[in-house]
Amino acid sequence: MKSFQTVVAASKSAWSRHVATEDLYHQGRCPVTSATLFVRWPQIRAVLSILAVAMSVLCRGVVPASAQESSHLTETVQQPIGSPDTQQESSDIAKQAQNPIAKLISVPFENDFYPHTGTHKEDEYVLEIKPVVPIALSKDWNLITRTIIPVIQTPELAPGINGTSGLGDIQESFFFSPTKASPGGIIWGAGPVISAPTATETIYGTGKMSMGPTLVVLKSQGHWLYGSLAQNLWSVETGPRDRPAVNQMLLQPFVNYNLPHKWYLTSSPIITSNWEVSGNNRWTVPVGGGVGKIVHFGKLPLNAYTQCFRNVERPDGTTSWSTRFQMQFLFPKR
Repeated sequence: MKSFQTVVAASKSAWSRHVATEDLYHQGRCPVTSATLFVRWPQIRAVLSILAVAMSVLCRGVVPASAQESSHLTETVQQPIGSPDTQQESSDIAKQAQNPIAKLISVPFENDFYPHTGTHKEDEYVLEIKPVVPIALSKDWNLITRTIIPVIQTPELAPGINGTSGLGDIQESFFFSPTKASPGGIIWGAGPVISAPTATETIYGTGKMSMGPTLVVLKSQGHWLYGSLAQNLWSVETGPRDRPAVNQMLLQPFVNYNLPHKWYLTSSPIITSNWEVSGNNRWTVPVGGGVGKIVHFGKLPLNAYTQCFRNVERPDGTTSWSTRFQMQFLFPKR
């Protein structure tokens, strides 16, 4: 019973699936599946891959290629690899990429894999497209917008919950952040986060508009950059009567150690809690980390990393480990 109720509560994008699946159990219903999407998922993934490559080509065209390019980033790219200035520039770019509220436009493509999920212990796959756009409000304040668009594929999760694929609930975060660090070098940003009921499948969303506060605090010191992001969502509309209320927390501590030659060590586990669920099925707590590197497509920097996590606390029936791979396109200000 508990396995059926919580079989899809393995990640941040699975919050809503946790609530939806538990509700379907109590109502004795099954979600409407999308057979067409499921059959065509290989083609969909191919299209997404082509879009990612197309974006990289497009970005190369957007970046100025003039021989008189005066950007500090371009100058350092042209310097010999391993020079102190090049290493410092690489470290600066890496720290901006690792900072959720940096004044830097970026477009991450995060790929999360959850093996041994569902009835037949198959793989679940979540692609999250997460563009970040900073907006200068004044000389003292910036507004950083962060959008999360999840595209999900799940196997058969339980008897009657067939494999399917589709779009999850889209989230929009707004961080108001000072342009200068606080005393002690603390960087912070705070504001509202909104989750819209855009899921194309019942198990991929809550069916309700939800809102709450979000906060990120971090510090950059030498080779280190560390901090944490936190948010909590509550449903603000009734929505379908047969769907439960939303009360979900996300906590993402992160620590990065930047190495020479554009490499870095990283750990950014995503801890979630569904406060509407009691007992051991409330928390998902992964532990792990990985490695990343700043590379370039022409003059355009790209942040790539991979991490692996073991869930030391997890709901019944969910996978015990997961892997994450991210490609983040960076657009330094020129």
